[in-house]
Amino acid sequence: MDKLTVISGCLFLTADIFAIASIANPDWISTGGASVGLVRQCQTIHGRERTCFPPQLPPEWITTLFFIILGIISLTVTCALLVMSHWRREAARYARWIAFTGMVLFCMAALIFPIGFYINEVGGQPYKLPNNTVVGSSYVLFVLSIFFTIVGLLFAGKVCLPG
Repeated sequence: MDKLTVISGCLFLTADIFAIASIANPDWISTGGASVGLVRQCQTIHGRERTCFPPQLPPEWITTLFFIILGIISLTVTCALLVMSHWRREAARYARWIAFTGMVLFCMAALIFPIGFYINEVGGQPYKLPNNTVVGSSYVLFVLSIFFTIVGLLFAGKVCLPG
């Protein structure tokens, strides 16, 4: 296994961990005392303890969650194939294609997610958050997972090599 394959595997693993963390954390959108996520919604009322509950997701966010989960599965399979490529060289070729599929799934999720900003908890319009609302740390982690997936693909495809 060459150095670029190891580097790409580490980048894919990092992207995978960031994507899993982004789903687990309910801070996709912050609206003051409330945080809206894809699997949990939390709120703090008048300084009391934070309470979390499953949200009623719009179809756009269900689709986003589905694409992210498929992307996570793709990156996990990619990491396994890259490890397997140590013994079977042809596994790396399949790993690149599966990682590319994961990247496409993540990008689709990133395009679809802002359409759901119209929900009552957020109060915006598709692709437009209200002034008192910001994207949270979970969304930032998700965007970082896209970035690490793309950079991992560059290393996996040996695009960085001169000549």
